[in-house]
Amino acid sequence: MKNIIYLLLFWLFSGCSNSIDGELVFIEPDENDSFNFPYFLFIPDDISREQRTFVVIEPNNSGFADDDLQKHIEKAERIATRDFYLGNFLARNLNAPLLIPVFPRHQSEWKIYTHALDRDVMIQKDSPIERLDLQLLGMFNHACLHLKEKGIDAEEKFLLTGFSASGTFANRFALIHPDKVQAVAAGGVNGLLMLPLDSLSGIGLNYPLGTSDFSDISDRDFQKELFVQTPQFYYMGELDDNDAVPYEDAFDQDEREHIYFLLGKEMLTERWNRCREIYNDYEVNATIKTFKNVGHENPDIIKEEVVDFFRKNIN
Repeated sequence: MKNIIYLLLFWLFSGCSNSIDGELVFIEPDENDSFNFPYFLFIPDDISREQRTFVVIEPNNSGFADDDLQKHIEKAERIATRDFYLGNFLARNLNAPLLIPVFPRHQSEWKIYTHALDRDVMIQKDSPIERLDLQLLGMFNHACLHLKEKGIDAEEKFLLTGFSASGTFANRFALIHPDKVQAVAAGGVNGLLMLPLDSLSGIGLNYPLGTSDFSDISDRDFQKELFVQTPQFYYMGELDDNDAVPYEDAFDQDEREHIYFLLGKEMLTERWNRCREIYNDYEVNATIKTFKNVGHENPDIIKEEVVDFFRKNIN
Protein backbone atom coordinates (compact mmCIF):
# COMPACT_ATOMS: atom_id res chain seq x y z
CA MET A 1 0.00 0.00 0.00
CA LYS A 2 1.15 3.47 -0.78
CA ASN A 3 2.26 5.34 2.31
CA ILE A 4 0.28 8.58 2.38
CA ILE A 5 0.86 10.69 5.45
CA TYR A 6 -1.36 13.66 6.11
CA LEU A 7 0.58 16.32 7.96
CA LEU A 8 -1.19 18.99 9.97
CA LEU A 9 1.43 21.60 10.73
CA PHE A 10 0.86 24.70 12.83
CA TRP A 11 4.39 25.97 13.28
CA LEU A 12 5.22 29.66 13.43
CA PHE A 13 7.55 30.35 10.52
CA SER A 14 9.68 33.45 10.62
CA GLY A 15 8.44 35.76 7.89
CA CYS A 16 5.85 33.24 6.75
CA SER A 17 2.22 32.35 7.36
CA ASN A 18 1.33 31.17 10.87
CA SER A 19 -0.16 27.92 9.59
CA ILE A 20 0.07 26.07 6.34
CA ASP A 21 -3.55 27.03 5.47
CA GLY A 22 -4.06 23.84 3.56
CA GLU A 23 -3.49 20.11 3.42
CA LEU A 24 -0.04 18.61 3.00
CA VAL A 25 0.22 15.11 1.58
CA PHE A 26 3.43 13.08 1.53
CA ILE A 27 3.37 10.33 -1.07
CA GLU A 28 5.93 7.57 -1.41
CA PRO A 29 6.20 5.49 -4.59
CA ASP A 30 4.93 1.97 -5.06
CA GLU A 31 7.13 -0.43 -6.96
CA ASN A 32 4.89 -0.11 -10.01
CA ASP A 33 4.97 3.69 -10.10
CA SER A 34 6.95 5.56 -12.75
CA PHE A 35 8.91 7.48 -10.12
CA ASN A 36 11.42 6.27 -7.54
CA PHE A 37 11.22 8.99 -4.91
CA PRO A 38 8.50 10.58 -2.76
CA TYR A 39 6.83 13.91 -3.32
CA PHE A 40 4.81 16.45 -1.36
CA LEU A 41 1.46 17.76 -2.54
CA PHE A 42 0.20 20.96 -0.91
CA ILE A 43 -3.49 21.75 -1.41
CA PRO A 44 -4.62 25.23 -0.30
CA ASP A 45 -7.82 25.48 1.73
CA ASP A 46 -9.49 27.84 -0.75
CA ILE A 47 -8.84 25.80 -3.89
CA SER A 48 -11.74 25.74 -6.34
CA ARG A 49 -13.62 22.56 -7.06
CA GLU A 50 -15.86 24.27 -9.59
CA GLN A 51 -13.30 24.71 -12.37
CA ARG A 52 -10.09 23.13 -13.59
CA THR A 53 -6.87 24.30 -11.97
CA PHE A 54 -3.22 24.37 -12.88
CA VAL A 55 -0.77 22.51 -10.65
CA VAL A 56 2.33 24.47 -9.64
CA ILE A 57 5.58 22.47 -9.63
CA GLU A 58 8.77 23.62 -7.95
CA PRO A 59 11.62 21.09 -8.15
CA ASN A 60 13.29 20.63 -4.78
CA ASN A 61 16.57 22.38 -4.12
CA SER A 62 18.08 21.35 -0.80
CA GLY A 63 21.09 23.63 -1.11
CA PHE A 64 23.38 20.82 0.08
CA ALA A 65 24.52 17.32 -0.81
CA ASP A 66 23.76 14.49 1.64
CA ASP A 67 23.33 10.74 1.24
CA ASP A 68 20.52 10.74 3.82
CA LEU A 69 17.26 11.11 1.89
CA GLN A 70 15.49 12.18 5.10
CA LYS A 71 17.46 15.44 5.03
CA HIS A 72 16.10 16.20 1.57
CA ILE A 73 12.59 15.21 2.66
CA GLU A 74 12.76 17.73 5.51
CA LYS A 75 13.92 20.51 3.19
CA ALA A 76 11.28 19.66 0.58
CA GLU A 77 8.63 19.81 3.31
CA ARG A 78 9.72 23.34 4.19
CA ILE A 79 9.60 24.33 0.51
CA ALA A 80 6.09 22.89 0.25
CA THR A 81 4.67 24.69 3.32
CA ARG A 82 6.44 28.03 3.76
CA ASP A 83 5.49 31.02 1.65
CA PHE A 84 9.10 32.19 1.92
CA TYR A 85 9.58 29.82 -1.02
CA LEU A 86 8.30 30.79 -4.43
CA GLY A 87 6.23 27.67 -5.12
CA ASN A 88 4.23 27.88 -1.90
CA PHE A 89 3.76 31.64 -2.37
CA LEU A 90 2.34 30.96 -5.83
CA ALA A 91 0.09 28.15 -4.60
CA ARG A 92 -1.42 30.39 -1.93
CA ASN A 93 -1.93 33.36 -4.23
CA LEU A 94 -3.20 31.36 -7.21
CA ASN A 95 -5.22 28.90 -5.06
CA ALA A 96 -3.45 26.11 -6.89
CA PRO A 97 -2.04 22.73 -5.81
CA LEU A 98 1.73 22.60 -5.36
CA LEU A 99 3.92 19.59 -6.12
CA ILE A 100 7.43 19.34 -4.65
CA PRO A 101 9.47 16.26 -5.61
CA VAL A 102 12.01 14.82 -3.19
CA PHE A 103 14.91 14.07 -5.50
CA PRO A 104 18.14 13.16 -3.71
CA ARG A 105 21.47 14.91 -4.09
CA HIS A 106 24.15 12.51 -2.89
CA GLN A 107 27.36 13.60 -1.23
CA SER A 108 28.97 10.35 -2.38
CA GLU A 109 28.17 11.30 -5.99
CA TRP A 110 28.55 15.04 -5.57
CA LYS A 111 29.20 15.80 -9.24
CA ILE A 112 25.73 14.56 -10.19
CA TYR A 113 23.77 17.76 -9.64
CA THR A 114 20.28 16.30 -9.58
CA HIS A 115 18.63 19.49 -8.33
CA ALA A 116 19.83 21.38 -11.41
CA LEU A 117 19.06 18.54 -13.88
CA ASP A 118 22.63 18.68 -15.19
CA ARG A 119 24.21 16.49 -17.84
CA ASP A 120 25.43 13.92 -15.33
CA VAL A 121 21.80 13.33 -14.35
CA MET A 122 20.48 13.01 -17.88
CA ILE A 123 23.05 10.40 -18.93
CA GLN A 124 22.35 8.04 -16.01
CA LYS A 125 21.34 4.50 -16.98
CA ASP A 126 19.95 1.73 -14.78
CA SER A 127 19.99 4.03 -11.78
CA PRO A 128 17.22 5.24 -9.44
CA ILE A 129 17.96 8.79 -10.63
CA GLU A 130 17.68 7.92 -14.32
CA ARG A 131 15.52 10.43 -16.21
CA LEU A 132 14.39 12.57 -13.31
CA ASP A 133 12.48 14.66 -15.84
CA LEU A 134 10.26 11.68 -16.67
CA GLN A 135 9.95 10.82 -13.00
CA LEU A 136 8.66 14.32 -12.35
CA LEU A 137 6.06 13.83 -15.07
CA GLY A 138 5.10 10.56 -13.39
CA MET A 139 4.64 12.39 -10.09
CA PHE A 140 2.50 15.01 -11.81
CA ASN A 141 0.23 12.39 -13.40
CA HIS A 142 -0.05 10.59 -10.06
CA ALA A 143 -0.88 13.85 -8.25
CA CYS A 144 -3.61 14.64 -10.78
CA LEU A 145 -5.30 11.34 -9.95
CA HIS A 146 -5.02 12.06 -6.24
CA LEU A 147 -6.54 15.52 -6.76
CA LYS A 148 -9.32 13.99 -8.85
CA GLU A 149 -10.27 11.80 -5.89
CA LYS A 150 -10.68 15.01 -3.87
CA GLY A 151 -12.94 16.58 -6.51
CA ILE A 152 -10.20 18.78 -7.98
CA ASP A 153 -9.69 18.66 -11.75
CA ALA A 154 -6.17 19.54 -12.87
CA GLU A 155 -5.17 20.88 -16.26
CA GLU A 156 -2.99 18.68 -18.47
CA LYS A 157 -0.17 21.24 -18.39
CA PHE A 158 1.39 22.73 -15.26
CA LEU A 159 3.08 25.90 -14.04
CA LEU A 160 6.79 25.41 -13.46
CA THR A 161 8.96 27.53 -11.19
CA GLY A 162 12.25 27.45 -9.33
CA PHE A 163 15.11 29.49 -7.98
CA SER A 164 18.88 28.96 -8.11
CA ALA A 165 19.50 25.26 -8.88
CA SER A 166 15.78 24.53 -9.19
CA GLY A 167 15.47 27.56 -11.47
CA THR A 168 18.08 26.01 -13.74
CA PHE A 169 16.16 22.71 -13.53
CA ALA A 170 12.99 24.55 -14.59
CA ASN A 171 14.65 26.23 -17.57
CA ARG A 172 16.15 22.97 -18.81
CA PHE A 173 12.95 21.01 -18.22
CA ALA A 174 10.99 23.56 -20.25
CA LEU A 175 13.21 22.86 -23.27
CA ILE A 176 12.81 19.11 -22.88
CA HIS A 177 9.04 19.09 -22.26
CA PRO A 178 7.46 22.29 -23.60
CA ASP A 179 4.33 20.26 -24.35
CA LYS A 180 3.71 19.89 -20.60
CA VAL A 181 4.57 23.40 -19.41
CA GLN A 182 1.86 26.06 -19.49
CA ALA A 183 4.35 28.72 -18.32
CA VAL A 184 7.70 28.79 -16.51
CA ALA A 185 9.26 31.37 -14.19
CA ALA A 186 12.74 30.95 -12.72
CA GLY A 187 15.37 33.14 -11.09
CA GLY A 188 18.91 33.14 -9.76
CA VAL A 189 20.05 31.09 -12.77
CA ASN A 190 23.75 32.11 -12.86
CA GLY A 191 23.12 34.52 -15.72
CA LEU A 192 22.82 31.44 -17.92
CA LEU A 193 19.96 29.95 -19.89
CA MET A 194 19.92 26.77 -21.95
CA LEU A 195 19.95 27.87 -25.58
CA PRO A 196 17.43 26.60 -28.15
CA LEU A 197 20.09 26.03 -30.82
CA ASP A 198 22.55 23.35 -31.87
CA SER A 199 25.62 25.54 -32.21
CA LEU A 200 26.95 29.03 -31.68
CA SER A 201 29.89 30.59 -33.55
CA GLY A 202 30.54 27.20 -35.13
CA ILE A 203 30.80 25.39 -31.79
CA GLY A 204 28.36 22.56 -31.06
CA LEU A 205 26.25 23.01 -27.95
CA ASN A 206 25.50 19.77 -26.16
CA TYR A 207 23.06 19.51 -23.26
CA PRO A 208 22.77 21.50 -21.01
CA LEU A 209 24.16 24.39 -23.05
CA GLY A 210 22.13 23.73 -26.19
CA THR A 211 20.35 21.14 -28.30
CA SER A 212 23.10 19.54 -30.41
CA ASP A 213 22.67 16.10 -28.79
CA PHE A 214 19.10 16.69 -27.67
CA SER A 215 17.60 13.49 -29.12
CA ASP A 216 20.38 11.36 -27.62
CA ILE A 217 19.86 12.89 -24.18
CA SER A 218 16.07 13.03 -24.13
CA ASP A 219 15.00 10.30 -26.60
CA ARG A 220 12.83 12.83 -28.40
CA ASP A 221 13.16 15.60 -30.95
CA PHE A 222 13.47 19.17 -29.77
CA GLN A 223 10.03 20.78 -30.06
CA LYS A 224 11.42 24.17 -30.95
CA GLU A 225 8.15 25.80 -32.01
CA LEU A 226 6.43 24.76 -28.80
CA PHE A 227 9.34 25.97 -26.71
CA VAL A 228 9.59 29.42 -28.27
CA GLN A 229 5.82 29.85 -27.81
CA THR A 230 5.86 28.81 -24.13
CA PRO A 231 5.49 31.87 -21.85
CA GLN A 232 8.70 32.26 -19.85
CA PHE A 233 9.98 34.65 -17.20
CA TYR A 234 13.63 34.56 -16.12
CA TYR A 235 15.23 36.98 -13.69
CA MET A 236 18.39 37.87 -11.81
CA GLY A 237 19.12 40.36 -9.05
CA GLU A 238 21.69 42.98 -10.00
CA LEU A 239 23.59 42.24 -6.76
CA ASP A 240 23.53 38.46 -7.24
CA ASP A 241 27.05 37.03 -7.03
CA ASN A 242 26.04 33.36 -6.79
CA ASP A 243 27.67 31.88 -9.90
CA ALA A 244 27.66 28.07 -10.19
CA VAL A 245 29.59 27.98 -13.47
CA PRO A 246 33.09 27.79 -11.88
CA TYR A 247 32.17 24.75 -9.79
CA GLU A 248 32.75 21.12 -10.77
CA ASP A 249 29.40 19.85 -9.52
CA ALA A 250 27.54 22.23 -11.83
CA PHE A 251 29.62 22.10 -15.02
CA ASP A 252 32.45 20.09 -16.52
CA GLN A 253 35.57 21.85 -17.76
CA ASP A 254 34.58 21.73 -21.45
CA GLU A 255 31.16 23.16 -20.64
CA ARG A 256 32.76 25.91 -18.58
CA GLU A 257 35.16 26.84 -21.38
CA HIS A 258 32.31 27.04 -23.90
CA ILE A 259 30.26 29.24 -21.55
CA TYR A 260 33.13 31.64 -20.95
CA PHE A 261 34.13 31.82 -24.61
CA LEU A 262 30.66 32.07 -26.17
CA LEU A 263 28.64 33.87 -23.50
CA GLY A 264 31.06 35.52 -21.12
CA LYS A 265 32.93 34.87 -17.90
CA GLU A 266 31.23 37.76 -16.14
CA MET A 267 27.82 36.55 -14.96
CA LEU A 268 26.33 40.03 -14.77
CA THR A 269 25.97 41.64 -17.09
CA GLU A 270 27.95 40.08 -19.94
CA ARG A 271 26.68 36.49 -19.87
CA TRP A 272 23.15 37.43 -18.85
CA ASN A 273 22.82 40.01 -21.62
CA ARG A 274 24.17 37.59 -24.22
CA CYS A 275 21.56 34.98 -23.26
CA ARG A 276 18.88 37.67 -23.46
CA GLU A 277 20.06 38.65 -26.94
CA ILE A 278 19.97 35.05 -28.16
CA TYR A 279 16.48 34.43 -26.78
CA ASN A 280 15.32 37.65 -28.44
CA ASP A 281 16.98 36.71 -31.74
CA TYR A 282 15.20 33.36 -31.75
CA GLU A 283 11.91 35.01 -30.78
CA VAL A 284 11.47 33.01 -27.58
CA ASN A 285 8.36 34.16 -25.72
CA ALA A 286 10.43 35.12 -22.69
CA THR A 287 10.70 38.09 -20.38
CA ILE A 288 14.29 38.30 -19.10
CA LYS A 289 14.71 40.82 -16.32
CA THR A 290 17.25 42.17 -13.85
CA PHE A 291 15.91 43.52 -10.55
CA LYS A 292 17.70 46.47 -8.98
CA ASN A 293 19.01 46.31 -5.41
CA VAL A 294 18.35 42.55 -5.24
CA GLY A 295 20.86 39.80 -4.56
CA HIS A 296 20.46 36.02 -4.71
CA GLU A 297 16.98 36.11 -3.22
CA ASN A 298 13.25 36.26 -3.89
CA PRO A 299 11.82 39.34 -2.15
CA ASP A 300 8.08 39.97 -2.25
CA ILE A 301 8.40 42.42 -5.16
CA ILE A 302 9.67 39.56 -7.33
CA LYS A 303 7.22 36.97 -6.03
CA GLU A 304 4.30 39.31 -6.72
CA GLU A 305 5.54 39.88 -10.26
CA VAL A 306 5.79 36.12 -10.82
CA VAL A 307 2.22 35.74 -9.56
CA ASP A 308 1.08 38.38 -12.05
CA PHE A 309 3.00 36.63 -14.83
CA PHE A 310 1.30 33.31 -14.15
CA ARG A 311 -2.13 34.89 -13.77
CA LYS A 312 -1.70 36.50 -17.17
CA ASN A 313 -0.80 33.18 -18.74
CA ILE A 314 -3.51 31.00 -17.23
CA ASN A 315 -6.45 33.31 -17.87
